Amino acid sequence: MANLSLIVAVAQQRVIGLNNTLPWHLPEDLKRFRALTTGHHIIMGRKTYDSLNRLLPDRTTVIVTRNRDYQVSGALIAHSLQEAVLLAEGDDEVFLIGGAELYREGLQLADRLYITQIDAAFEGDAFLPEFDLTDWQEISREQHVSAKGLSFTYMTYQRQ
Repeated sequence: MANLSLIVAVAQQRVIGLNNTLPWHLPEDLKRFRALTTGHHIIMGRKTYDSLNRLLPDRTTVIVTRNRDYQVSGALIAHSLQEAVLLAEGDDEVFLIGGAELYREGLQLADRLYITQIDAAFEGDAFLPEFDLTDWQEISREQHVSAKGLSFTYMTYQRQ
């Protein structure tokens, strides 16, 4: 089975989304997301795909849905996270990119976490599930301030 990495940007109070969009604009994080995921499989839920409304270039998209009739030209369709990971067999690192429901399950299966912690409060209706950081070893941390003055930290964790 491929190594599963969870990648997420999260604001205070564990906010990850509002109305199926990101409540912030952080170009630096989008650039990092692209650099990490390019050339790999990205796994997302149907609602996350709907929010993007397109396939991301230079990545293989796997969409997880309960709808057995769901199809997207150019994407692989899975009906569980485990099935999605199996579809990515042969990729050395597979990225789970959302949403909250898949993150809940993915936190149990992931080998690595890439978290962008945004040091600000945003209104939200989607939240990163709580999890026990004692299961994880921090392997890197980089603090930054965006061009617009927003403080954020890139953190990478490996499962212990």
